[in-house]
Amino acid sequence: MRTIEMWGPWAAGLDPCERLARTRALRAVARIMAGRRAADLCAALARAETDASGLEEAHGALNRLGSLDMRRIVGSYGGLTSAHPSRRVA
Repeated sequence: MRTIEMWGPWAAGLDPCERLARTRALRAVARIMAGRRAADLCAALARAETDASGLEEAHGALNRLGSLDMRRIVGSYGGLTSAHPSRRVA
């Protein structure tokens, strides 16, 4: 997997609990954003919760989605996990 593809549950050096949380979050986003079209992705992510090899399968399933579904899933997941800008107190 290329470095640019190392995001979400595929990121290197994650604590197992964090990987599980990211896997579940991505599965929820995929189900909401693409429904039945993301069934293979969601199934692979569900398997990845107990078997890390499911992540490789999930990566392939994500890449097989239509471009609009993929953009919606990745964009929504990114918005969910991105750091919020710090708030300044005057």
